[in-house]
Amino acid sequence: MILVLVAVVHALPLVGVLGAGKLAQLYGTPVQDAGVELLLRHRAVLFGLLAAFMGYAALRPELHRLGLVVSVVSFLLLSWLQRGSALSAPLVTAVRVDGVALALLVVGLALHLRRSH
Repeated sequence: MILVLVAVVHALPLVGVLGAGKLAQLYGTPVQDAGVELLLRHRAVLFGLLAAFMGYAALRPELHRLGLVVSVVSFLLLSWLQRGSALSAPLVTAVRVDGVALALLVVGLALHLRRSH
């Protein structure tokens, strides 16, 4: 169930693939540069692929461990390194949601490891 919840969290940014307007709504920051828009839209696709993998892993017991290890650590680490910067409210929300997702993944991994021993 944890993998499904985290898959949903990772699927939310997929709407950004629809363009600059959706990206601005998602992150609370206007996207005015075509190159930045391309990178963020690509990021949305990658999040969609990650969500699909995690949803698939939820259905396949042999992939549970791998699915639980795939996490949101890099975004949280980068946001922590950038602390003190003025982030938009939607980005602060994204950091908080990823923090909850990471906590769920840690719980899920602990439960998985406990069951396999």
